[in-house]
Amino acid sequence: MQATAYTYDPETRGGSVLLDDGTPVPFDGAAFDAGGLRLLRPGQRVRVETVTGADGAPRITLVTLQTF
Repeated sequence: MQATAYTYDPETRGGSVLLDDGTPVPFDGAAFDAGGLRLLRPGQRVRVETVTGADGAPRITLVTLQTF
């Protein structure tokens, strides 16, 4: 799934993305580390992988750069 980076905290390596429908979804440092990225800037297009959490909301497990 594609999204746009919205926030990123380099200390925790967590942040949030905006899905294409405008829904904000947070991610943690583990999801960021799984993608092998070193930095993320707001506005960058990213690819995310999600699972459905216990509450039915999406939970991001991987954040990586969108490539064509």
